[in-house]
Amino acid sequence: MKQEYAKSDVTRRDFMKTTAAVSLTAMGVGAHGVFAAGPERFRVGLIGCGGRGTGAAIDCLAADGAVEIVAMSDLFEDRLKGAAGAIKAKFPDRFKVSPENMFTGFDCNKKVCGVADVNLVISATPPGFRPLDLKAAVEAGKHVFMEKPAATDPAGIRSVIASSELAEQKGLAIVAGTQRRHQKHYIELLKRVQDGAIGEIKTAQAYWNGGDMIGYWKWYEKGPMTGMEWQCRSWPWFVWTSGDHMVEQHVHNLDIVNWAMGTHPISATGMGGRQVRTQGNIWDHFAVEYEYAPGVRVLSMCRQINGCTDNVSEHIVGTKGTCYTDGGGGRIYGVNGYSYEGPNPNPYVEEHKNLIASIRAGKPLNEGKRVAESTMTAILGRMSAYTGRAMKWDWAMKASKLDLTPERYDLSYDMPMRPLAMPGKTPLI
Repeated sequence: MKQEYAKSDVTRRDFMKTTAAVSLTAMGVGAHGVFAAGPERFRVGLIGCGGRGTGAAIDCLAADGAVEIVAMSDLFEDRLKGAAGAIKAKFPDRFKVSPENMFTGFDCNKKVCGVADVNLVISATPPGFRPLDLKAAVEAGKHVFMEKPAATDPAGIRSVIASSELAEQKGLAIVAGTQRRHQKHYIELLKRVQDGAIGEIKTAQAYWNGGDMIGYWKWYEKGPMTGMEWQCRSWPWFVWTSGDHMVEQHVHNLDIVNWAMGTHPISATGMGGRQVRTQGNIWDHFAVEYEYAPGVRVLSMCRQINGCTDNVSEHIVGTKGTCYTDGGGGRIYGVNGYSYEGPNPNPYVEEHKNLIASIRAGKPLNEGKRVAESTMTAILGRMSAYTGRAMKWDWAMKASKLDLTPERYDLSYDMPMRPLAMPGKTPLI
């Protein structure tokens, strides 16, 4: 299985080489509508119209003058209309969504992908829906920008990898919302780490310790809503929709560790729980020890509790020095000390620029498998913590039958909330 996956790996050097080539193509070209390859206009279909979907569409429009929004969809009409108003207010000349290309319902992803004019799809639905979005888009022959994380369970990860392989066969691009991979100081620092600036990596730490997110994400009281509607509207607080905050949020930091290591972990042993949270069925803190071959141990910590010390960062330790990174900067300490002092453009826009440039250059980026592996790294830690069992990567990828998708997709379904995970009692599936 490892050897089969390795064949389609996008290595760090491959990514840097492709990005450098396509960035030259992107400079000064989009405004004129003349390209070396790829479509003349990027007609975008947006799937998922919450805050991140609205933001991703605006970022894509800001990235290139050839982008137009021509189709939109969301499970809920109020979210659809709200996003349409916000995007149109920001880019009125390039908002070209006709009423017949605005869709709602659980099949709205397929309807967007069925719009003939759409050649690029943005998937910003809750994480539990993203494997379905990616499958629909790739099968329809569309390029994809997909928000992170890629899925919430091993079944979803296997689907994403299969769709990514199909995209590669079709020559389609997939870029993921792991924006640190497109952030200048991260690119420069991690390039030096992989080139040996801190020597052989011996250990690492990754943290996303912050507040409870109430206020940033809206929590809906259930009231008269069915269980399905309630959980879809309050998706950050349910495991099947979000993956828990370790998967939805901490995936960013774990992605950096995988980037530095050049691979995924081989095992995880986790713990955690729910100390103060009362919403949904997710936990509020995790601590996981990952093992990467050969014998490298990595500490992962994430927390969503107010009034505590916050820390969102990564720390890579090698035989010749250390590398510290966070969203605002970072540096390498040791004999090859380095601090990036150059420009740091908005990575949420840069990821779209790189996606579009790669399509124009005829060298479409495919980050699907990579974001799937980083997402699976987080899922592996969550599965270990939930069950209280040490977890092997190969077992989870090959043998686990964990599939969190609901019995049926129907807003009239009064779907029960899954019980809160209890280590030692929650079964290993």
